[in-house]
Amino acid sequence: MNYPEFLKVGDTIGITAISKGIYEEHKQKRLDNAIKYLEEKGFKVIETPNVRKWQNGRSSSGSERAKEFIDLWKNEDVKAIMMAAGGDYAIEMLDYLDFEEIKKYKPKWIQGFSDVTTIGYLMPTCLEIPTIYADNVVSYGMRPIHISLDKALEVMMGKTLVQYSFEKYQNGYLEYGLEDYSKPYQLSAEVEWKNLKGEEEIKISGRAIGGCLDIVTNFVGTKYDKVKEFREKYKKGGIIWFLEVFDFTSPQVFWHLWKLKNAGYFEDCNGIVFGRTATCREEYGVTFKDSLKDALLNLNIPVIYDMDFGHKPPQIAMVNGGFLEIESKNGKGYVKHYYK
Repeated sequence: MNYPEFLKVGDTIGITAISKGIYEEHKQKRLDNAIKYLEEKGFKVIETPNVRKWQNGRSSSGSERAKEFIDLWKNEDVKAIMMAAGGDYAIEMLDYLDFEEIKKYKPKWIQGFSDVTTIGYLMPTCLEIPTIYADNVVSYGMRPIHISLDKALEVMMGKTLVQYSFEKYQNGYLEYGLEDYSKPYQLSAEVEWKNLKGEEEIKISGRAIGGCLDIVTNFVGTKYDKVKEFREKYKKGGIIWFLEVFDFTSPQVFWHLWKLKNAGYFEDCNGIVFGRTATCREEYGVTFKDSLKDALLNLNIPVIYDMDFGHKPPQIAMVNGGFLEIESKNGKGYVKHYYK
């Protein structure tokens, strides 16, 4: 795995928008606050022209988004790229990206989640470059800062090896406006990691890949589907899949997991872990848990769900392509990352 150099104080962080941009005034103020925080931490920050734009759900055209991403990738001063926001159209950018060109340059850290899975998942599976599945940059505009955001930075700096489950999470989306643009997470629900078959303890390790399930399934059978090759290379230590759902019905959760299973994705798999779902609309009386059981129990693979990543923050920074050790016991747990 081609790990980037550790991020250091004084390094430059680039911000770009490979999906939608940050165009609302209150969100731009939150972004300004985020940049201020990163600068106070000792980093230099630059942003590409598309970060504060919006057109039909995109920050800019697919070709422009690809160019601005590549410009940051080629920039030797930029040591990490943080994504502005998620959205729906990051996949459109891929038609204009040259992966062979990307390989010519030193790898650098990429942080973001949701639709950012598009690049965050393909970098490790296609190019063997780890990425960070954690908050997009605008979250750093909250005050006070939640510890999970600093932990994501520390993972890129090589300072944090173990991240523990949190006590509370936000059960829904954060609503804020101009008057409270720096509003922090509203943490009210109890965190409880769950083991699908009711096991007292699950402890697994392996090379982790994944992201937002809504996005991952788009690549099955395309020219970007390099999971078989990735699995073959790293099967000695086994694979851990980490997935989270943004907006599916319970049958759709089953369909997509069924597709991954029958595409061979879960071969050589030591475990599958799920973050908290943003929206899983139950149909036919089938719950999210039921869908996991229906799709996965016959694999006899340990499954943990409601972990601390995904659209209901706070998030543990999951290293996509990294070697992870995960333990879930008595509703709590940890994720340990090994830089190997």
